[in-house]
Amino acid sequence: MTGGEWRPSASLENLQLRARILAGIRAFFAERGVLEVETPLLSASGLTDPHIDSFSTDYTGPGVPGGCTLFLHTSPEFPMKRLLAAGSGPIYQVCRVFRQGEAGRRHNPEFTLLEWYRPGFDYHALMDEVEVLARQMLGEVAGSGPAERLTVAEAFLRHAGIDPHRADAEAFAACAREHDLPPLAGSADRETWRDLILTQLVEPRLGGDGLCFLHDYPADQAALARIRPGDPPVAERFELYCQGVELANGFRELADPAEQRARFERERAVRAASGMASVPLDERLLAALEAGLPDCSGVALGVDRLVMLAAGAESIEEVIAFPVDRA
Repeated sequence: MTGGEWRPSASLENLQLRARILAGIRAFFAERGVLEVETPLLSASGLTDPHIDSFSTDYTGPGVPGGCTLFLHTSPEFPMKRLLAAGSGPIYQVCRVFRQGEAGRRHNPEFTLLEWYRPGFDYHALMDEVEVLARQMLGEVAGSGPAERLTVAEAFLRHAGIDPHRADAEAFAACAREHDLPPLAGSADRETWRDLILTQLVEPRLGGDGLCFLHDYPADQAALARIRPGDPPVAERFELYCQGVELANGFRELADPAEQRARFERERAVRAASGMASVPLDERLLAALEAGLPDCSGVALGVDRLVMLAAGAESIEEVIAFPVDRA
């Protein structure tokens, strides 16, 4: 048995606040007729996203004579989309999710996520609902006026003086030097430079006086979002910020199974080139998309960060009972 501190890192006051917020979330969706669902924490498929690494475990027992590898989910998104394709209607889930290598002031490898899906909503309508929920849970912290809404292009031009859609790697590198950002090792590509500027220059300045939505991301940051044609094309995606803290990430959901498979395969190629472990595709999700995903928008919101902001906490350890170093 490992020794060490046995007491919770969070105060009783913050744990009580957390319980009130969780109760408030469930009341919010009950009032709107959104069904609470539960999906497995373990999946036969891993996440192909090269920026997120999954925990895995081995299962041996009935049903799998030779045993198999199962992955702790990083989000309940894929099984929830299977429910949507099966006709569930609007659904939400509050669950624990798991990500390798994520620990710090705002991260813990095991954390609580709120995820919900709204058939018939575009991503602007979902932003409206996210704002209502955030205001109810955060109170004065959310500010008094309506949430600011900025496109990614507007935010980059305002806070970094550069166009995120058209600048090349050299221009991003010059912007980083101009703002005294730390240099990147090796020959970084334009996406890596752009991400550095986003995280170091743009994000910390979002939502200083309340809530701020960042939306219309570059098409190469679509992840699971639909891409809206145009010049330039943009991903129908948004993120919510408050006091520089990213709270939520939402999309108008991609429903095209061929495009989704192609994106998964591109991500697998990036993982292979980076020496990351290969993961199997979620063929059940792709089959659900083939059967037909309703036109919908969905969002994932970090509950621990929501409680942090409501409590005025500086670290995630102040709002969870037992972080990884006390687990």
